[in-house]
Amino acid sequence: MKNKLNIIHPTSNIQHRTAFIKFEAKRLGFMSCGISKAGFLEEDAPRLEKWLNQNQHGNMEYMADHFDKRLDPTLLVPDSKSVISLLLNYYPSDFQNEESYKISKYAYGKDYHNAIRKKVIKLLKSIKREIGDVSGRAFVDFAPVMEKSWAAKSGLGWIGKNSNLLTKQVGSFYFIAELIIDLKLDYDHPVTDHCGSCTACIDACPTQAIVAPYQVDGSKCISYFTIELKENIPQEMKGKLDDWMFGCDVCQDVCPWNKFSKPHNEPLFTPYPELLSYTKKDWEEITEETFTKVFTNSPLKRTQLEGLKRNIKFLK
Repeated sequence: MKNKLNIIHPTSNIQHRTAFIKFEAKRLGFMSCGISKAGFLEEDAPRLEKWLNQNQHGNMEYMADHFDKRLDPTLLVPDSKSVISLLLNYYPSDFQNEESYKISKYAYGKDYHNAIRKKVIKLLKSIKREIGDVSGRAFVDFAPVMEKSWAAKSGLGWIGKNSNLLTKQVGSFYFIAELIIDLKLDYDHPVTDHCGSCTACIDACPTQAIVAPYQVDGSKCISYFTIELKENIPQEMKGKLDDWMFGCDVCQDVCPWNKFSKPHNEPLFTPYPELLSYTKKDWEEITEETFTKVFTNSPLKRTQLEGLKRNIKFLK
């Protein structure tokens, strides 16, 4: 019986190289892998410019930085030819105590940046080992990369009315990462939009941040108020945050496609036991010492305890 890697040995042609990369991505635990030709995102440019001009990024000034690089990966990675998009499931099998302030599901376990970046770097090393001198860079939500656009362009899903990438088979509870390399590969094609006439996400948004289908005003989003905004939360949002202390999953929770979500099997994303069991009182009384000790390497550390306390005070 032939070894699978011998069947798809990458060094012979573009098709085999592409097959090898997708095989390796799956072996490393990624849910899906799609590939697009690196180049300028023409359709995204006017939308991004309009979004910024309308100040829908709020105080997230970094979104206005590196406008050209954000739209063209060849400016980020010289001589790049391919954008490899990767999805990693984070949907949990266990959920928070119902008597707790709410936390977005992506933050249940340890910080995802390092965990995913290590996997992407492993993929790059495998490519170099099997194919040869390939240059590239791994990106996980920390650089000016239009990750959802590239994932959609590579056929991993479509960008829904809530501006999240949606996939028929698995919904939207997954992280997106990119590997941009100077290697020509076979390219995938976008899939069709399957939102149809559904407006569940628009109707359910507590702060009406989805101002129109496929258009989210980031400055009105609960995730923005509870994570990104460093100033006081505007008083007009009082009573509208639906007990969300860190992030928000409402537009994903109500999306019909997320009925297909299945629990992940990534140990690093295993929820902190305390995060699942804590009640509102526990969060209100947590000390700096306990927070630092219990939530080491948690996404919650992005706001620090001071930020969480501010959010809780606003919710009470």
